[in-house]
Amino acid sequence: MRILVSNDDGIYAEGIWILARQLSEIAEVIIVAPDREQSAVGTAVSLRKPLRAQKILPLYPGIQAYLVEGTPSDSVIVGLGKIITEKVDLVVSGINQGSNLGEDVLISGTVGAALAGYLRGFPALAVSCDKDRWDEDYLKETARFTALLIQRLARAGLSSNLFLNVNLPDLPVDAIKGVRITSLAHRSHVNTVEEGHDGKRAYYMLVRESVNIPVNKKTDIGACSQGHISITPMHLFLNDRIPVVFLEEISSGLFEEFISGRR
Repeated sequence: MRILVSNDDGIYAEGIWILARQLSEIAEVIIVAPDREQSAVGTAVSLRKPLRAQKILPLYPGIQAYLVEGTPSDSVIVGLGKIITEKVDLVVSGINQGSNLGEDVLISGTVGAALAGYLRGFPALAVSCDKDRWDEDYLKETARFTALLIQRLARAGLSSNLFLNVNLPDLPVDAIKGVRITSLAHRSHVNTVEEGHDGKRAYYMLVRESVNIPVNKKTDIGACSQGHISITPMHLFLNDRIPVVFLEEISSGLFEEFISGRR
């Protein structure tokens, strides 16, 4: 199996390398990621400027890595179209520093990178964990969970209509209750505008604020707020939906395997 790994936090972000190192134990991993942090750029692509790519020295041996002077979507498109000449089996984006839940997926560069792969006929995963629990040990556990999920999906047969958004809650692993197959919550944040002045002229800042409204327990926000790992199937084409029954079969016993691997 060959996996293209990307992100929106930039190629030198800790999360992408911990993920790539874990996935390298089950597959050949090639990183193609933005040269800098690109959070909240969504699905943006660069249509009117040249995209330069450069191979870099990997932080871990055995993993090829390329930086792209562009967005997360640019990185995946260039990676699939030019950099990687062999067959790619899966696109994985992450591990993102912060959750991507509800309508946040519409502006998420992490989800945007996975979407770029999905739109080109590749199965894709976006992986995030809450930034309040952003430490190396938690990243390693998130990466290990992702590897277990991928192994199960591979055994079942990776299909081109697979597009999943995975989020781990802000809890110690021992306190996580399990895995839920979820839908996107209707709302998680709202953009507000604040005005400032730099001494010469006024300026405006967009600020994202949490919306404290009740959410359905079956949604991604509901699952994570109750201490569960959320796996949300993403749908762009009505005839390409992944059956929930299939995902429930994949996730059955997954959390138990994840926890037992820590002992």
